[in-house]
Amino acid sequence: MEQSVTLENLKTMLQLKTDKQNALLSLIIYNTEQALRFKLGLAQDDQFPSELGFISLEVCVRRYNRISNEGMASYSQEGQSITFNSSDFDDFEDDINAWRDQNGKNVKSLGKVQFFNPYRGDSRAL
Repeated sequence: MEQSVTLENLKTMLQLKTDKQNALLSLIIYNTEQALRFKLGLAQDDQFPSELGFISLEVCVRRYNRISNEGMASYSQEGQSITFNSSDFDDFEDDINAWRDQNGKNVKSLGKVQFFNPYRGDSRAL
């Protein structure tokens, strides 16, 4: 599976110059792209749309910045207040839905229905 976010791009966005956090950053990239693939309705063998790579990178940055604050809806300390979205992808919902519409991934079906006429062809039913 090809990733749209590279470790180097993420480290540049986070202004990290050492390799100490590479394993953590790689895991963040992997989990973020898996979540986005699910939201886009992509199978494992489907190619990731390069035009949505910016979403992965931005969400990776958000997830890194939220380390040790996971699960919190808000955080306050000494007059500073931070509020987190319930999902890191909330700000990109319109972009995700537009891509799904353009690529036929918004088709929702509950299945097929077939009706049977119990009286058709039965000579006893008059």
